[in-house]
Amino acid sequence: MDWISFTVHGGFILFACMCVLVTMIGLPGTWTMLTAALVIELCDTFWGGSATWGWAVLGVCLGLCVMGELLELLTSALGVKAGGGTRRGMIGAVIGGIVGGILLTLFIPIPIVGTLFGAVLGTFCGAVIGELTHQESDQVKSIAISATGATIGRIVGILGKTGIAAVCWCILVITPFI
Repeated sequence: MDWISFTVHGGFILFACMCVLVTMIGLPGTWTMLTAALVIELCDTFWGGSATWGWAVLGVCLGLCVMGELLELLTSALGVKAGGGTRRGMIGAVIGGIVGGILLTLFIPIPIVGTLFGAVLGTFCGAVIGELTHQESDQVKSIAISATGATIGRIVGILGKTGIAAVCWCILVITPFI
């Protein structure tokens, strides 16, 4: 590698590290990291240099990105189901998590904290609203258990997606030197 390649790769390492951090707040950091790697790979190929990662490595990272998204979306819904909730509670948890993450980012301008707190609170409130709109609404205790399951599932999903982003970061940082 020449000095330009080292500079580009060093910048990519820092940029990708920031992408992993923004994944924690619900932004598409993993996808942004993969897009930047794709642009670097295409530029390397276009200017006749050697491949930085190769298409197989980028394909693996693409699969990990899809898996992270599915994990994040499904864990809060599965948390509702594990807590004995209904389909409406699952849908409410997913929608509430997205809406809460966006709204509290605007109202709590502390980076990461507002979005993370909003996503967790929105998941809980969305599950509660979804369960309350169900025709056969159960007792408050069962609704609270269902919403708590959704909240725990959301937290697990965020942590899992961040872990997957960290794995993609490691792959993209190490493989150019192998």
